[in-house]
Amino acid sequence: MFASARCGFAALAATTSLFAASAVLAQPTFEHVMTFGSEGDGEGQFQYVEDFAFDAAGNILVTDAAHAYVQVFDKTTGVFKARFGGKGFEDGSLTKPEGISIADDGRIFIADYDTGEVKVYDAGYEWLSTFSEYGSEAGQNFKSEFTDIRDGKYYMPEAGNHRVNVFDLDGNFLYMFGDGGNIEPDAAEGLLNNPESAKFNSEGTLYVADLKNDRVQVYDADGNFIFGFGSTGSGDGELVSPAGIGFDADDNVYVSEIGNDRVSVFDKDGNFITAFGETGDGVMQFGNLHGLTVDASTGYIYVADTANNRVQVFKPSEAVVVSN
Repeated sequence: MFASARCGFAALAATTSLFAASAVLAQPTFEHVMTFGSEGDGEGQFQYVEDFAFDAAGNILVTDAAHAYVQVFDKTTGVFKARFGGKGFEDGSLTKPEGISIADDGRIFIADYDTGEVKVYDAGYEWLSTFSEYGSEAGQNFKSEFTDIRDGKYYMPEAGNHRVNVFDLDGNFLYMFGDGGNIEPDAAEGLLNNPESAKFNSEGTLYVADLKNDRVQVYDADGNFIFGFGSTGSGDGELVSPAGIGFDADDNVYVSEIGNDRVSVFDKDGNFITAFGETGDGVMQFGNLHGLTVDASTGYIYVADTANNRVQVFKPSEAVVVSN
């Protein structure tokens, strides 16, 4: 079932391109799989869902900025399994966890928005170390957001400093990019205004949600700008406050939009494919969307429906043929 979902969406994307200039259009669609989480500070409950990461044991780890826990769920069933962190200033505590990434050796890296610290835990959720701090100098960070790890490097977008910081996995600062001192709307290509997430596709290309410029900017792993896509608006291919980014098995790019309460889907070159979702609290309705991730092995799309204190999960469905 999962394999056919992956292949099916690849076929749907190809069909969309094939028929774009003809009388009909095959529109990819999605169906709801499950929802987990509810409002509260108990186990399995949320107050401000942020970012996601998958571990090797088949779990999805979810950060919650408000009650400062990282919660662990079975990625297939949504059943709660564990949580760690919690409000405080002890070594293993957190204040406002946002970005989460898991290294190949199982270490869990949590970016704390309020303190500027990155806290590292082992696969058993025990604190190991802390690096970085609040500030704007090299190796410091200000309003850290949704992170990623690639080839032994930790990539941290900073909404406050309008840049991406890069560290090795021992916490040593390496380099940064994206900050050209221009944080006005429509900043030049390669410059960032409140980057919300920085995520790699399977080819090692980094996609950054440039939230206040209403676009996605694309870089190589060294921070060299390649191209960008998206512009302000609510039409096809337009964005308003893009936040989370995820990739399916074909490296199609899923972007959650805070301003449009929807998920837009593009191919890896930035060509628009489809979008789904609307404002509300029902199924496939969203409020204040934040993080997003896709399990490439199943095609499942996990969406942080932050205003509704839950995670909604979807999968690709059949195409609908509509007039062009």
